[in-house]
Amino acid sequence: MSTSVSSLIGKYDIPAPRYTSYPTVPYWENDPNPQEWMHSVAGALQRPDAAWAAYIHVPFCETLCSFCGCNTSISRNHDIEDPYVTDVLREFDHYRQNVPELDKAPLKEIHFGGGSPTFLSAGNLARVVEALTSRGVIADEHEFSIEIDPRRARADQLQTLYDLGFRRVSLGVQDFDPEVQRLINRNQPYSDTVRVSELARSIGYTSVNFDLVYGLPAQYLETIRDTVKRTIALRPDRIALYSYAHVPWIKGAQRLFTEADLPSGPDKRALYELAREMLLEAGYQEVGMDHFALEQDPLWQSALQGTLHRNFMGYTSRRTELLLGLGSSAISDSWDCFHQTNKVSRKYQKEIQDTGHSTLRGHKLNAEDLELRGYILDVACRLKTRLPDDLYADVQDCLSEMAADGLVQFEDNWLIVTESGRAFLRNVCMGLDLRMRRNKPEARVFSQAI
Repeated sequence: MSTSVSSLIGKYDIPAPRYTSYPTVPYWENDPNPQEWMHSVAGALQRPDAAWAAYIHVPFCETLCSFCGCNTSISRNHDIEDPYVTDVLREFDHYRQNVPELDKAPLKEIHFGGGSPTFLSAGNLARVVEALTSRGVIADEHEFSIEIDPRRARADQLQTLYDLGFRRVSLGVQDFDPEVQRLINRNQPYSDTVRVSELARSIGYTSVNFDLVYGLPAQYLETIRDTVKRTIALRPDRIALYSYAHVPWIKGAQRLFTEADLPSGPDKRALYELAREMLLEAGYQEVGMDHFALEQDPLWQSALQGTLHRNFMGYTSRRTELLLGLGSSAISDSWDCFHQTNKVSRKYQKEIQDTGHSTLRGHKLNAEDLELRGYILDVACRLKTRLPDDLYADVQDCLSEMAADGLVQFEDNWLIVTESGRAFLRNVCMGLDLRMRRNKPEARVFSQAI
């Protein structure tokens, strides 16, 4: 890595949001009450050509991965499955009773996330999917997907979901090096990933995604080279190459290793650049922040066509007017309103049993929020956006140093991210984040940008 790139990383490696939403969660305010939230859900589905997506959060994992920043509940007791699924279905029934448009608007996406969704039995996975699809309309071009743990995924789970219309699976891999796996408490032999990849392909799944993470403890150039080489050998259709988010003040398990174990700054970015170079040479295309896809994959095709979208599930090849989150900690998005359920599973279940509804927090977007959200999405998905005069001058001033460093360009009200600036997309988005700029956090809440 050149000295100039190293100096840029030293300058811009600061705490920054990942921008799966705007405003970002720490700046949410003006919570909607249950009636306002249901009204917003109904309003989203009344828009022309409205469609919706469902995200189901399964918080359970049998073991704790010490790097993980997700909302999880560790248990080996599978007796908790049935009651949890029953309450998720109760929550969905409550939506259906209050928003009849759900049975009329087409369902475009279902995504199971976690936690480990494959903690659930094939029967319980089917219960959820059948409830979502039994009475409504399914879009002709729909995408149903699930995150799976290769250590524990079983053939009956994948076959059941395939029979219900699932065609994409996302495998949690992180890293194949045994020492890295030991430090993050995730013993996952390469053979497990091979087995599940081949199993999914043999059943008929047409899209296999690998989640990799760079910046993990004891990760070096030689180890990530081996991980990427093994990944390429299995030829997944998509690869998410995430930056490890070190937030031990939020996730205490990350204190099981120390900062001394972690690559940082230029050393961390060198891991990404090596992986990126290998993936591009292998025929993958770079999509947005930290994502890669083969040319025939819908994610890359949507990037070419300008329809790429980003939400709480990450990048998606299509936008829906409503993302409905079900389960503990799940976040919903009706475009002009956000809503999140209780993060603690037992509290979520108690609220659902009592009222059918659970709320931890939310945010009603004002006119400025909606405008800025569009610009940030443009930058994250299309690497450019056109700004009105007053905002153009303000952002040009805010990002003047990035422009001097060749990371962005300004021309005729366009903000354009250069090829060199792709590594600093989160920093570019910060220039459009007026809430953050006005109200700098009093405590550290975000992971590093690089």
